Amino acid sequence: MALRWYSIVVDSHDPHALARWWGETLDWPVVYESDDEAVIAPAWSLDLAGTVPREQQPQGLVFVPVPEGKTVKNRLHIDLAPAPDDAHDEQVEALVARGAERVDVGQTDVPWVVLADPEGNEFCVLTPRE
Repeated sequence: MALRWYSIVVDSHDPHALARWWGETLDWPVVYESDDEAVIAPAWSLDLAGTVPREQQPQGLVFVPVPEGKTVKNRLHIDLAPAPDDAHDEQVEALVARGAERVDVGQTDVPWVVLADPEGNEFCVLTPRE
């Protein structure tokens, strides 16, 4: 029996704010919110609502509250890539202007940039790709 990916859960101090930040970053809408959860998913997954049972719909990123702050480097992270016609440096600077921070996780001379979201979760901005 094979399992299928359902979602990635991100522990957060403020799940609603972080969901909105990532939603704007990925251009994904917030598709669900409750007191203790916020979910973003790609817009194309919403098109499936009428044909795919809810339990089978892609769930995207789920943000949940936790009382403690982040203390160590993530063991799992997100890689983002600009489109081929987007300027890498401009994309990075736009993220920094919105609250991301450049971080050093031990990378040396690499073509990607490591950033952290407003709550300190590391992610990479790769070079432009298809």
